Amino acid sequence: MADLRINFAGIQSINPFWLASAPPTNSGYQVQRAFEAGWGGAVWKTLGDPILNVSSRFASLQHNGQKMAGFNNIELITDRPLEINLEEIYETKKKYPEHVIIASLMVEPNQEKWHEIVKKVEDVGVDGLELNFGCPHGMAERGMGAASGQVPELVKKQTYWVKEVAQTPVIVKLTPNITDITATAYAAVQGGADAVSMINTINSLMGVDLDTWNTIPNVAGKGTHGGYCGPAVKPIALNMVAECARQSDVTVPISGIGGISDWKDAAEFMLVGATSVQVCTAAMHHGFRIVEDMIDGLNSYLDDKRIHSVMDLIGRSVPKYTDWGDLDLNYKVVAHINDDSCIHCNKCYIACEDTSHQCIDMITAENGKSVLKVREEDCVGCNLCSIVCPVDGAIDMIETHSEAPLTWNNRQKLINSVSASQIMIG
Repeated sequence: MADLRINFAGIQSINPFWLASAPPTNSGYQVQRAFEAGWGGAVWKTLGDPILNVSSRFASLQHNGQKMAGFNNIELITDRPLEINLEEIYETKKKYPEHVIIASLMVEPNQEKWHEIVKKVEDVGVDGLELNFGCPHGMAERGMGAASGQVPELVKKQTYWVKEVAQTPVIVKLTPNITDITATAYAAVQGGADAVSMINTINSLMGVDLDTWNTIPNVAGKGTHGGYCGPAVKPIALNMVAECARQSDVTVPISGIGGISDWKDAAEFMLVGATSVQVCTAAMHHGFRIVEDMIDGLNSYLDDKRIHSVMDLIGRSVPKYTDWGDLDLNYKVVAHINDDSCIHCNKCYIACEDTSHQCIDMITAENGKSVLKVREEDCVGCNLCSIVCPVDGAIDMIETHSEAPLTWNNRQKLINSVSASQIMIG
């Protein structure tokens, strides 16, 4: 069996699977149930001045029969007194000393407020702190959450205030509701953060009821923007983790969050630079015991790859992730349709003819039946035909002979070099 233990910014965890700060980590009862199921850690639902929540709070996106493909919530931070949360954190940590408890924190941008809550929380034995600079609704209107997380200077300043008194590792949770998340990641590092986590939820409106015209969800006929998460946000989260992981000035570990539903998702996040992974929507959908399959699946994957420790998986794909201008313009793949597997639904033909490059022909074979054939000289290798094809293996993307590698950036350098030479000759 592979070793699933991780070291995250000095925090030792029995596995990389943590519950994210959210409804599943609202109480000691829930976190203890999660630890019994096998979760390595939990980020306690965000602590601060207790608030009043509304009803209803959640909405989901169903896609092609899949429940909760996307999930939206307008719930805020904890609505329970800080003292009650601290008592439960203390009891949970005492009962499960081998499991990680991270306290998620949110207060107004005030040095004294940050000092006060950090000291109170660390007194009950947490393993680390996560500063919530990501919540896009409710708290942001009060100057907290994403309102702080969208301003690099505020991220840096508040991180610094926390580090003035913190005795445990400080993780800064970043908002995706920003043009460039690497800017705020760097600001967190400048403020002294020991790690960053991403992504928090994305600003969203789940839908509108076409009968009542109410937004979804609605509170007495009125709605508001909420935080979007679940499987649908995974590609956005992967990109942001990868972008931060490849920055030379983001020198701290990353906790990956966003649409992680199984061990495969977790492995992808770790390959692009995450050390730990945090899960929320999948646990809300299926319950805490999904972690058993995550653990078994990741163990088997590492064994198959002959990787002894999960720490050796982290960042393996980061060198493969680059800017568009560094991609090889001369690399070429073309589609190949396998007649033996093709069911002649013609979806590839329609997609290519209507919306791509019109390079699939419908021809009559010797037996009189219609078959589909790709004109390779016109195929640009866009992958659309293989994406819409309902049969696995019916369409392959085949690498063809290509010229010497040439990137856009190198091409521009050559052009500029030739232009400069011409100027000198002239």
